[in-house]
Amino acid sequence: MATLIHTLADHSDDVNYCAFSSSCLATCSLDKTIRVYSLNNFTELPYSPLRGHTYAVHCCCFSPSGHVLASCSTDGTTMVWDTRDGRTLAVLEQPSGSPVRVCRFSPESTYLVAGAADGSLVLWNMQSLKLYRSGNVKDGSLVACAFSPNGNFFVTGSSCGDLTIWDDKMRCLYNEKAHDLGVTCCDISSQPVSDGEHGFRYFQMASCGQDTQIKLWLILFADFLGVELKYKCTLNGHSAPVLACAFSCDGQMLVSGSVDKCVIIHETSTGNTLHTLSQHTRYVTTCAFAPCSPLLATGSMDNTVNIWQFDLKQPCAGNTVENESKVTVEDWSEDDVSAWLCAQDLADFVGLFKMNNIDGKELLNLTKESLTNELKIESLGLRSKVLQKIEKLRMKMISDSVTVPDEFLCPITRELMKDPVIAADGYSYEKEAMENWISNKRRSSPMTNLPLHSLMLTPNRTLKMAISRWLETQQKYS
Repeated sequence: MATLIHTLADHSDDVNYCAFSSSCLATCSLDKTIRVYSLNNFTELPYSPLRGHTYAVHCCCFSPSGHVLASCSTDGTTMVWDTRDGRTLAVLEQPSGSPVRVCRFSPESTYLVAGAADGSLVLWNMQSLKLYRSGNVKDGSLVACAFSPNGNFFVTGSSCGDLTIWDDKMRCLYNEKAHDLGVTCCDISSQPVSDGEHGFRYFQMASCGQDTQIKLWLILFADFLGVELKYKCTLNGHSAPVLACAFSCDGQMLVSGSVDKCVIIHETSTGNTLHTLSQHTRYVTTCAFAPCSPLLATGSMDNTVNIWQFDLKQPCAGNTVENESKVTVEDWSEDDVSAWLCAQDLADFVGLFKMNNIDGKELLNLTKESLTNELKIESLGLRSKVLQKIEKLRMKMISDSVTVPDEFLCPITRELMKDPVIAADGYSYEKEAMENWISNKRRSSPMTNLPLHSLMLTPNRTLKMAISRWLETQQKYS
């Protein structure tokens, strides 16, 4: 559940962007200012607002440490600020003098990217505060940028609709026409995902555009393969151009804001709509999740920034929503099955399943033999992947149709556990969920919020056997 807990109304014109650090929220506006707030009580810091730009401020971002803030403007500059006292550290002028639309720090704070309206792109060295590399996109203005979590590459989006992948030497690695009417924003999840077959780790990216669409992509960056960009699926829900999108810290949610004045929170694994927030009275221009707390900020042309909090009992990866469709899997149409395949990264099978008229009932009845003999899926790895997804769907059906004992549910995901482990706080969690929790540099208990004295996870075999016996019983009577 997302609850509106605060509204910031200090800007005197459109809010263009908002960004979180671990302790602060920064917002910028057409009113030429950047404002910085404490996350403790959402009061403005003593040095705020930051003034220095002579025209509208389009974008702002924190360095990974949170000690430095960058902002860029129509005045053709990117300014760098010390967040501890508000001092100006540098004024970086775009070589072409063109309005700067977007700026981003690399994950190690080594570089700062600045993209401009004339398509020029600059990589600034943050130690020397000197220009390191520069380049240009083929057409259009640069309006979006996102770094990969490892810093090996970054992606830019342009007003002509292209997504371009660059390495850290500013070499163009890949270009894709993604949105017919122009890209407006893009983001890369900090959590890599596996393709399940070859063991490759993909980076998940989202892009949105003037075409009202949000697209999910998978990027593979490997020395021996180069760069591969795979379209995953399209998330629907908005009725007008989508201006902003951002992943949650665990990669399980994507938030988007639109000209339709709505904010939609999507579940990335299924494509389901978790929440629709409609408190803004004008276009929603920006949205961002906090990295270390269950907070979401949304900014609008109504001059306000809304702060939302998620219920800790139902974390970011919530798997239910009040208005979600209650159609059971058995009643799925062929189109529903196609949508499910896309959400499971099985989009390559959509044509095959449609050709064989696979609806929900047929999907649940698929076996290893039918995949081999009837659908002619020859690869053992692909058959195993499909069967695993179907089995997971069957388990979800059981857990949805009956009341699952609370001790069988992971406290983080609120889903039935498959591989429970005991953490140092004495509670049991799904292994993957707890490993993700720890990998995000969280060192506190998800249940008590107290520090974990150890990061060791011990398999809970007793609980795993109990869940297996319960599942067998449910399958026997279902």
